Amino acid sequence: MSEGFVLGDRYVLGARIASGGMADVWAGTDQVLQRSVAIKVMRPDTGHEELFAKRFRDEAVHSAALLHTNIATLFDYGEDDGLAFLVMELVRGEPLSLLLRRRGALPAPEVRSLLGQAALALGVAHEARVVHRDVKPANILVRPDGLVKLTDFGIARALDAAGHTRVGEMLGTPHYISPEQAMGESATGASDLYALGVVAHEMLSGRRPFDRGTPVATALSHVNEPPPPLPDDVPHDLAELVTDCLSKDPAARPENAREVARRVGIGEHEMAGLALGLAIALDGWSDDSPDTDSDGSVLRFPDLGGPTLAIEA
Repeated sequence: MSEGFVLGDRYVLGARIASGGMADVWAGTDQVLQRSVAIKVMRPDTGHEELFAKRFRDEAVHSAALLHTNIATLFDYGEDDGLAFLVMELVRGEPLSLLLRRRGALPAPEVRSLLGQAALALGVAHEARVVHRDVKPANILVRPDGLVKLTDFGIARALDAAGHTRVGEMLGTPHYISPEQAMGESATGASDLYALGVVAHEMLSGRRPFDRGTPVATALSHVNEPPPPLPDDVPHDLAELVTDCLSKDPAARPENAREVARRVGIGEHEMAGLALGLAIALDGWSDDSPDTDSDGSVLRFPDLGGPTLAIEA
């Protein structure tokens, strides 16, 4: 494939903007709606084609079930002559991984904002019983105005469904994998919070807290080693939150993503959508959906309007 290739008689590929183990991501154009989109195309791999196809369809299902300002929106899924593809909003920004590479450690107020928004996104997924399983800077997109978009649910798993993990396969990225995942146990929402804690540590210190040169050694360091201390100028409450997220015992981590968002200073207005269960599958809404909280207060929604966004992964 190359620039100008058309998928599904509708989507025209532009520049390739990212590549991963399972797919390539292209900027593109929806010829029907005349808008810019991101198109994620599964890379042909005869050795793993069936497994990748199952994960690709899972990503479509999981992403379509999530609606939130801080989650990259899925528009379409299709197959064209054996090529499976996802069509998503195109986020005008850059992955947090590139931002950290360029700037190093970030100031605490900025970390609070990025961390809080990512926590809201995870809270939405967890409310829908979807575990991301690969939270890392490369999957956190940051727009120039500071808005965060969580993306890439390629290895996500619904808590009440079987995954597609092969025997002996460890899913996730070694630098951000939780101790329980490194030991071969199933990932939970607490595992995502651990990975988010690793990302927060990296944002505050400017370097990965667990990096031992090889994937296996790095994964085992999450099990056996404490994280390095954070810089002295990190506010105490923020350092304490990172420490809690990085607890080896999942039960000792924050109770849920909402708690993480609250502790970094995200207000009730921003969390209202999460409280209502904005993560519900789109076809799960009904006319009798509640518009008040349990205490009778009016529930307010985050602003879902604004310009069309997009993906750069």
